[in-house]
Amino acid sequence: MRNLILFIWKHYFVFLFLLLETLCVYLVVQNNNFQRAGFVNSSNQVSASVLSTAENIQQYFYLKSENERLAKENAELHSHDLLSFSVLVNDQYSVNDTLFRQKYSYTSAKVVNNSTNRRNNFLTLDKGSKQGITNKMGVISSSGVIGIVKDVSENFCTVMSVLHSKTTISAKLKKDGTFGPLNWDGESFAYATLNDIPTHVRLVQGDTIVTSQYTKMFPENILIGTVESYFRESAKPFYTVKVKLSTDFKKLTYVYIVNNMLKGEQEILEKNSEADKKE
Repeated sequence: MRNLILFIWKHYFVFLFLLLETLCVYLVVQNNNFQRAGFVNSSNQVSASVLSTAENIQQYFYLKSENERLAKENAELHSHDLLSFSVLVNDQYSVNDTLFRQKYSYTSAKVVNNSTNRRNNFLTLDKGSKQGITNKMGVISSSGVIGIVKDVSENFCTVMSVLHSKTTISAKLKKDGTFGPLNWDGESFAYATLNDIPTHVRLVQGDTIVTSQYTKMFPENILIGTVESYFRESAKPFYTVKVKLSTDFKKLTYVYIVNNMLKGEQEILEKNSEADKKE
């Protein structure tokens, strides 16, 4: 306390100056309309700036919950997209009487672990059997195909990403439907390889690659990437196509697990047909 008093006494002229300056400003503002208006406007601008900054900080801390809400909302929208429905046509009626039956449903999930620098890369998601997740379900994001569910626990699942040596996805050229298997060559996380494209097909850099109708784990026409380059090995009637992936696997946060609700029925039918062929 004694030191504080000594400090004030030593610099009393500074405090006195500030006090008088404040008093002068107050008198000027109170007794002159022009200065009063200017002071009020300046005060409002400062207050608005402070409030805006506080609001931005508050919104930043709400981003996590907002992102989770949007992910769930997008999953619901995906479930109502026409890509998630198969067409049922009654032979007794015209095409105008076509009905739609839902084929795919979606569950939003958060990526809690991810790798991109290995030969066989996996993701871990925060959804499991309690949420209805099973193995061999497809996984997509807002930017395209992600991978295939492999192992499932009660509350988590692992996903073989596109960046896995054993992941194979049936892909096609969007412009004409030419299809082939898409794999990862183990090099850059930004590229994959599309094989078995016939040499009579006219390829152009930038052509869009999407999922084909022959995959059970993904709806048709889900984006995979674009043609970066292509080449033909000698004496082979096929191109090998380098595909630039649409998804940046280093920036994944929220994804959607795809449930093909008719896959079981299709697999049973195909299995029975295969058994008949062996007889």
